[in-house]
Amino acid sequence: MQIIDAKAAPASRPLQGLTHIDIANRFERALAQADGMMGAHCIHELWMRGEMSINIERALERLWARAAASVPEWLPMRYVEWLPTMYEIALGFSSSAKGRSNIYLVLLDYQDRDAAYGVYVGMSKYNPAQRFDQHKAGVRAAGSVLKRGIEVLTGPTLHLQYIKRSEAARIEQELALALAAAGLLVRGGH
Repeated sequence: MQIIDAKAAPASRPLQGLTHIDIANRFERALAQADGMMGAHCIHELWMRGEMSINIERALERLWARAAASVPEWLPMRYVEWLPTMYEIALGFSSSAKGRSNIYLVLLDYQDRDAAYGVYVGMSKYNPAQRFDQHKAGVRAAGSVLKRGIEVLTGPTLHLQYIKRSEAARIEQELALALAAAGLLVRGGH
């Protein structure tokens, strides 16, 4: 069985060349071994290929139940149909300089309205999980994240961490516009 480097970003799609059956077999082995990293990459690859939502949701449930301690933070806890679109768009952005700013995305719950989910686009000197916790605690909080934020979507912006502030400000705004242009409900990105 292929070993996946713990630092392998989901966007690298290390299982892309495998067949659906190979991925299913690897997923079952990952569950048996409580290997959250391999299981996450299996789910992610199927998700990116357009696997049915019910299958992704079941796989997520099984993986979190069996290997929660080793599931990487970039794997969302719930199915979002537009995650592949978000990856495609986010991967179109890059930074040429290192710095201390991070781009982050937060999944917003609008199930009580017309849209099931939305996304908040932000930038911060804090890592995405810390900044999310600050929003939820009311510290310099965006109202949409405070009221509707349910989790950080880490995977699509892993390559946009520790970048120059001026580039982060530009990317935050342009990423928000690009996601909105793709039909997503977007907050933030100012």
